[in-house]
Amino acid sequence: MHVAVLGAGYAGVALTRRLESRLPPEVDITLVNEHAEHVLVHETHRAIRRPAVADAVSVPLADLLDRAELVVDRVVDVDAEAGRAELASGDPVEWDYGAVCLGSETAYYGIDGLREYATPMKSLDDAAAVREAFLDLLPAGGRVVVGGAGLSGVQVAGELAALADEEGATVPGDVEVLLVEQLSEVAPNFPENFRRAVREQLVDRGVEVRTDTAVERVTGDRLHTDAGAVEYDRLVWTGGIAGDDALAGDRPTVRADLRLADRTFALGDAARAVDANGEPVPASASAAVREAKTAAENIGRLVDHELAAAPDDFRPRLTRYRFDVPGWLVSVGDGAVAQLGPTVLTGAPARASKASVGAGYLTSVGAVDSALDLVEEELL
Repeated sequence: MHVAVLGAGYAGVALTRRLESRLPPEVDITLVNEHAEHVLVHETHRAIRRPAVADAVSVPLADLLDRAELVVDRVVDVDAEAGRAELASGDPVEWDYGAVCLGSETAYYGIDGLREYATPMKSLDDAAAVREAFLDLLPAGGRVVVGGAGLSGVQVAGELAALADEEGATVPGDVEVLLVEQLSEVAPNFPENFRRAVREQLVDRGVEVRTDTAVERVTGDRLHTDAGAVEYDRLVWTGGIAGDDALAGDRPTVRADLRLADRTFALGDAARAVDANGEPVPASASAAVREAKTAAENIGRLVDHELAAAPDDFRPRLTRYRFDVPGWLVSVGDGAVAQLGPTVLTGAPARASKASVGAGYLTSVGAVDSALDLVEEELL
């Protein structure tokens, strides 16, 4: 029997490691990923200011796997019903049970000119491109616009403002960082006290925030919005996610058992999950890791049933995922905001919380050295 996992982001790595422990040894496991490294995407913004952080947030997949076979190739098409994926090399991957964990791509919403002129923020390469463009701008000064005030946009704006402060003593140019959001609040999907603390952290670090500003089209030096034109010298776009190209840009909806088809599951940013309470699950690393626990148990139950010496006619009852995370964290330059239950923390306690979460995740997947490096980068 063969189980395949497509994608090695948070969901894919967490699921594969659980399957290695959960499935009997006679079951073959394959992990397919475009790159040979597992990257902590929620920490890539750090590389804008500190390029060395790339080493701490990028871990060789081979170091994380026990018995699973790693295939480094790009998935170009997925047939969930047939249990088959096509790879860029031309080779197919077929499975008895599989999981789609391909993550997401940047959403441009069909806005004219946006894809052409904006730099996305989905990878370490994107972070390097943002840093280079920013440093090129410093001598003459100018404005960097960050589009989208979700957690990713907040973190990018915070890093750029901090980088401007660090470089300001030696570079004469004055660089303005502007964060633009079409909704009325920053971090719009989060509780009011968390949103308020995040906005205060941004303002304290010199980031100008413009909410209620929807981008309608983009030209080489202007955002044309419903509130008027906004001039820019560099544009970074973080405003939303779309499905992977292998899924035709779609993020299919899955129910609480996370099953996309009879023998295929979908989790993490690759899907829109509705949990056991009927609530939509927000796209986040914490949700992806927790979904992996549910998916691993469900695949394990189905495999056990199929391998049983005398399986009955009734397939096992599947576990249903219930979204429940202890809180939320976001960094804003050298500051941070943490919400733990109803309590919102800022300053050193928030920074420590964020560092411990990232390091705890790396430790959980076996990357202890990277965990220590990340703590050092975050706190020192």
